[in-house]
Amino acid sequence: MPNSLGNLGSLIENFLPWLGLAIPILLPLGVLRRSATALLALLAAAAVWAAQYGPSLLPQGSVEHDLTVVQHNVSDENDNPSATARTIIDAGPDLIALEELTGPAVAVYKATFRSRYPHHAVMGTVGLWSRYPLVETEVMDIRPRAIQRDWSRGLRATVRIDPRRDIAVYVAHLPSVRIRPSNGFDAQWRDESAALLGDAITADKTAHVLLMGDLNGTTKDRGLSPITSQLSSSDEEFEFSWPRAFPVARIDQVMGRGTTVTEVWTLPATGSDHLPLAAHIKLPGLSDEPAVTQR
Repeated sequence: MPNSLGNLGSLIENFLPWLGLAIPILLPLGVLRRSATALLALLAAAAVWAAQYGPSLLPQGSVEHDLTVVQHNVSDENDNPSATARTIIDAGPDLIALEELTGPAVAVYKATFRSRYPHHAVMGTVGLWSRYPLVETEVMDIRPRAIQRDWSRGLRATVRIDPRRDIAVYVAHLPSVRIRPSNGFDAQWRDESAALLGDAITADKTAHVLLMGDLNGTTKDRGLSPITSQLSSSDEEFEFSWPRAFPVARIDQVMGRGTTVTEVWTLPATGSDHLPLAAHIKLPGLSDEPAVTQR
């Protein structure tokens, strides 16, 4: 579907799994009309939906992994950051990426995470906590041109998993999207920010890259193609993370290049309007790797 009319293509791509609901709704109409053509079309649509999304509904066995990570937009209106931190800790992650951090909340997260996650970096409203040393950190400038105010929602860190393996970890919070009567699905700022982030990842020569963040879009949204064309994620389509009360889309993402996101799942609700997203990461072996991959 083209984006020329109110960016409609991108909007629908964020809710693709829900299109399957049209099948049981239209089926009785096809039966009542006794239309073989309509019934065949519905069966074809059902087959396509089942092939695309059916595997995500099947039980998943244990998957080999090297790292567990948690990605969470904790909300700048969260009134209980300490409880949020405990929910995250209970998942046993090695890396934690947080967005919408405020000054008072950062102090709580630092205190709560300190014993298990001694290495951290906070830049603007995003932060990374790690069990492993951070040997390099920097701000990622993903601010759209039209935003003139102080706005810092991206960082990059080099995480030293062991003496012979570094991974580049990005934490990003792309601009929000809106549905407006005047121009439909307004994602211009988000798409511009996604392009900047995609350029940074393209230029990054590190062999192993991991992105965690609130991208305000699903991996099917073409507006995120500068990122999704380079990085991949798990195939679990129904681990929706937003909104908390009735999740309808996974706009929080964990994606990798040179690393494999083997599975993702949501954690219990916190004081945020997003659900935390956990993921298992598989790293390749060390036999054919250089000691440290330089950027």
